[in-house]
Amino acid sequence: MKHTPPTHIKTITEYHQLIGIQKPAHPLISLISFEDIKRMDEHAYSFTHNFYSIALKRNFNAKMKYGQQEYDFDEGLMIFIAPGQVFTIEADEELKHSGWLLLVHPDYLWDTPLAGTIKQYEYFSYSVNEALHLSEKEEAMVTGIMQNIEQEYHSNIDKFSKKVIIGQLELLLTYADRFYHRQFITREITNHKILNQLEDLLSGYFNSHALAQKGIPTVQYIAGALNVSPNYLSVLLKVLTGQSTQQHIHDKLIEKAKEKLSTTALSVSEIAYELGFEHSQSFSKLFKSKTNLSPLAFRQSFN
Repeated sequence: MKHTPPTHIKTITEYHQLIGIQKPAHPLISLISFEDIKRMDEHAYSFTHNFYSIALKRNFNAKMKYGQQEYDFDEGLMIFIAPGQVFTIEADEELKHSGWLLLVHPDYLWDTPLAGTIKQYEYFSYSVNEALHLSEKEEAMVTGIMQNIEQEYHSNIDKFSKKVIIGQLELLLTYADRFYHRQFITREITNHKILNQLEDLLSGYFNSHALAQKGIPTVQYIAGALNVSPNYLSVLLKVLTGQSTQQHIHDKLIEKAKEKLSTTALSVSEIAYELGFEHSQSFSKLFKSKTNLSPLAFRQSFN
């Protein structure tokens, strides 16, 4: 299979030219029907672009990679791609799919609150490697919002036009956030595997000499070891357990601290060092915040 370096697409107009359709009605926002795409008959190609891409795909007969991970399209419909991210499409035959592709350039958002908040949606991350599943009713709702956006930028532009489009885009992203949270729950087996891997990872780290040698593991380290983004992991854990990744790390620390306080004669300072703390005061403060007891008071409760 032929592989070439990623094609970098700077503008939405350039993307329209690449896929063989007429120039966009608005240079910074565009809704495209996949059935209108005239080109892209190669069997493998990679892209990066300078705009957000929100796709609602049906009958997708290819494989897709976002970053280095394969995207699961078995039943899912929607994907979200951020500016600068590499995505690759591989097809064994001529690519065919239906649905809609909404493109939004960051410049369209620059003077709105969405310019900052759009980066908080975890589903634009490389580590979300499963397409969003939608019911028929939800698909119709998403399609309707996309078409409302298209209708607005095709209409006569007035001082309300951008506000309406931004409002519709925020609504679309909020619904997607809701649907992804639901998917965390409905895809319970897969997500609980990540939870089990987290427990195994923390247990292995805390039962080795890693704490004293490397310090307390960071959220970034844990997420990297599990091949997910820090935000994605924290949202997943919040849905499954009600706790963030940081809280899981701290709980494991306190569990280990209790073990050492109750079964060894090590001083509080020595225990703090073995648990990766530079200062025993920091350890004591965390321990008391979690147990309402100082480390010494906890130890004395066993005497």
